[in-house]
Amino acid sequence: MFTLAQARHMIATLRPRIDELIRLRADLAELRVDLADRGTSPFGGLAEVKSLEARIFGLLEELTGHDIQVKGFAPVLLDFPGERDGRPVLWCWLEGDDDVGWYHRVECGFQGRRRV
Repeated sequence: MFTLAQARHMIATLRPRIDELIRLRADLAELRVDLADRGTSPFGGLAEVKSLEARIFGLLEELTGHDIQVKGFAPVLLDFPGERDGRPVLWCWLEGDDDVGWYHRVECGFQGRRRV
């Protein structure tokens, strides 16, 4: 369980790893499109696809290893289990957010997001 302060601290601490995930995701997308369109890419070939996939998977495992729920990859959507007013909630961070500024009740999902 995370408090809001702990979720915010975790985002700040892991931000370089999240930024790396986003960069690798973009590299992989470009590599795949180049290979599909032209059969070649400045990013490499099939070996580089597999390497990028492995690095991305490793970063996702690192996040889940901190008890963070990875709900999305493109865009990155992270949930931190917590409690608010005695109810189970998920503190919610979406790629592009500066901070953890949203939450939703567990049973409501993303569509139930509210500002903190």
